[in-house]
Amino acid sequence: MTSISLATLNAMDADTFIATLGEIFEHSPWVPAQAYPARPFADVATLHATMVALVSHAGDEPQLALLRAHPELAQRGPLTDASKSEQTNMGLNELAADEAETLTTLNAAYRARFGFPFIIAVRGQRDRNAIITALRTRLANTESQERLTALAEVAKIARFRLDDLIGD
Repeated sequence: MTSISLATLNAMDADTFIATLGEIFEHSPWVPAQAYPARPFADVATLHATMVALVSHAGDEPQLALLRAHPELAQRGPLTDASKSEQTNMGLNELAADEAETLTTLNAAYRARFGFPFIIAVRGQRDRNAIITALRTRLANTESQERLTALAEVAKIARFRLDDLIGD
């Protein structure tokens, strides 16, 4: 990913700004579209906080759409470049047969229970076992607990992606 400066981002027109940040929140360009009027951002932390607040106050349907836009972990299918990189770096693209079966089963149970895929900031995890343990543990959450947890993980992912994109 090519790094840009915060000054360059702040100076962009709306379409370029949205296109540049469109995948920070997985397949959800509405987030940078709504953040655009808050420019200029003093720093990446302020940009991130603005975007996270927009998601937090968006309401149930936009939040669910955002969560549902995330890919299943370690499953074949269309991935954004960022998701592909994050999952590949954790080795989720080369699981042993038993790990793949476990993740497939747990992913299906999670989606059936909560209505969206299991989301975790893969880059913040120690290893694949930590991801599997978190998935098992979070299956016991209530729906409201898990929605908040998933949104918090989305915010972590967004921060990693912003830090990768914006370099000053």
